[in-house]
Amino acid sequence: MREWWRDAVIYQIYPRSFQDDSGNGVGDLAGITRRLPHVADLGADCIWLSPIFASPQKDMGYDVSDYKAVDPLFGTLEDFDALIARAHELGLKVIVDQVLSHTSDQHPWFKESRQSRDNDKADWYVWADPLPDGSPPTNWHSHFGGPAWEFDPSRGQYYQHNFLTSQPDLNFHNPLVVEAALDTCKFWLERGLDGFRLDTVNYYFHDKKLRSNPAAQAAPQVMATDLYGMQDNIYNKNQPENLAFLEQLRTLTDQYDDIMMVGEVGDMGSRAIKLMGQYTQGTDRLHMAYSFAMLGPDFSADHFRSCIEGFQQGAPEGHPKWSFSNHDVPRHVTRWGEHAVDDDSMARFACAMIMSFEGTIGIYQGEELGQLETEMEFDELTDPPAIRFWPKVKGRDGCRTPMVWEHDQPNAGFSTGKPWLPVKEPQIANSVDLQTGDDSSILHFYRDTIAFRKATPALRHGTTKFIDLPEPLLAFHRRADDEVLACVFNLSKDEHNLTLQGDATLTGRHNATLDGKTLTLPGNGFAYLAHDGTLKIKTK
Repeated sequence: MREWWRDAVIYQIYPRSFQDDSGNGVGDLAGITRRLPHVADLGADCIWLSPIFASPQKDMGYDVSDYKAVDPLFGTLEDFDALIARAHELGLKVIVDQVLSHTSDQHPWFKESRQSRDNDKADWYVWADPLPDGSPPTNWHSHFGGPAWEFDPSRGQYYQHNFLTSQPDLNFHNPLVVEAALDTCKFWLERGLDGFRLDTVNYYFHDKKLRSNPAAQAAPQVMATDLYGMQDNIYNKNQPENLAFLEQLRTLTDQYDDIMMVGEVGDMGSRAIKLMGQYTQGTDRLHMAYSFAMLGPDFSADHFRSCIEGFQQGAPEGHPKWSFSNHDVPRHVTRWGEHAVDDDSMARFACAMIMSFEGTIGIYQGEELGQLETEMEFDELTDPPAIRFWPKVKGRDGCRTPMVWEHDQPNAGFSTGKPWLPVKEPQIANSVDLQTGDDSSILHFYRDTIAFRKATPALRHGTTKFIDLPEPLLAFHRRADDEVLACVFNLSKDEHNLTLQGDATLTGRHNATLDGKTLTLPGNGFAYLAHDGTLKIKTK
């Protein structure tokens, strides 16, 4: 029997920004539960909740202070149970962000660990002595700027942090840490959770010898002021010990029915593809993995083809998850705007393209509305890197602003209080209520395209074979048994005409025209062509 997650559409909910029912300006579990029919009506199969655990919220929940408690901002364990029950009633699976590589510095484990070098938790975090000159033990960088080490006078040692100084890294070389991490996962599985999105899944272990990283051959910087990309980060992450831990996690999840784990591989290029292959190999590691390959500015036929073919070749036994947007990157309609005829065209084009990809598909809340990146002012920011490095770094607040439900309600129906991030007019213009009754809206386009994908075996689980066409054209066949579709996309603003050799018919939602043997794709054009398996497509 085919597992549910293999052709699922997973809808990411950013709890702070989905729906606030308490009126404090921050989204909550009760609000999510009330709005779940929107997700079910869209045709999604699963929701992914960004962190809901107890946290000081220095990094919006990715700094956990209690793995077994819901943060009061979001509600209670009872609210969580009610959300799970309602989601299951609607046929939705639920996974949550599990942040295991690091904790908050307010976690009781770290508070005890930093007190001395010989307490029960002394070795639960990555501690190291200064070098003879007092400098950090390695040259490793933090993603959020500066060294990945913070000196703690209580112990007279440095502790490692890949992110904020308030996010110390756990020491997974300690078996007790591994045991504790597994115990936190079991806690949520026992409450009916359907799986985990594993944050920074390749960061669990560090190099035990504490070797410094070499310089990168090239220096692709993630952010304008970020030095992280100037190193070849081979010792601070991607350690071989990760595999054994993933096998332990899989042994745990296999004790429950229909559980899925998807790992976020925080790396770039061929290394990310290689890790995705390793981490999903066989049946005793992750169920699937994804990287940031399609979450950047690259927008070309060669790029998307390289991502998919790279995974096919580098991870033949693995299973991919593809997304164009999430809570860490600018929304793709804005990010790829220079290639768009207009925002509406890009929103539809991106939907049609990603729903044709082989694997599991991810949608970030608001994407189904054609939502744009919000322009932020400095005094509106909450994201630490943006506050520190403004204006060179715009940060992640622009993609995290609240969902817009009713255009004529305060804060577009998100909250009766002052929202934690602003709700602005360009976003309100895309509200759910304005699109629900309009069959030509982007929301309806998403619903129809997801339904078409689900009703079409070739798109749900068919194999992929690319068609050789020049830029800016991306085309491939998807085949399942006797059903074959050709999926054709024009990644430019200009019209392109293609010649078909063989019989084909347009199917699904499209904006192309087929006149005899000529397929015309407008700017940001897309088409699904049903055929008998012999169709060839050439440029005129």
